[in-house]
Amino acid sequence: MTDKNKENSFYFGKENYKWMLIGFGLIVLGFILMMGGDANTIDGKFDANTWNEDIFSFRRIRLAPFLVIAGFVVEIYAILKRNK
Repeated sequence: MTDKNKENSFYFGKENYKWMLIGFGLIVLGFILMMGGDANTIDGKFDANTWNEDIFSFRRIRLAPFLVIAGFVVEIYAILKRNK
């Protein structure tokens, strides 16, 4: 086997792994932004008589799911990208 064949024996190259790490980071960041107290928790304490409106914040409803979906799109790109 020549050096050229050994170098190209793996399907993924450095560029693929770089894009995979970026995609994974976006997915993890999206899930971290979704975390927080639930609907009946205020200041970390459960209270059945109150309603926490923070579960409907822009961060949880729009930004975090967008980052997760973008992360999966980047992962698909990283897997399908060919080495030259």
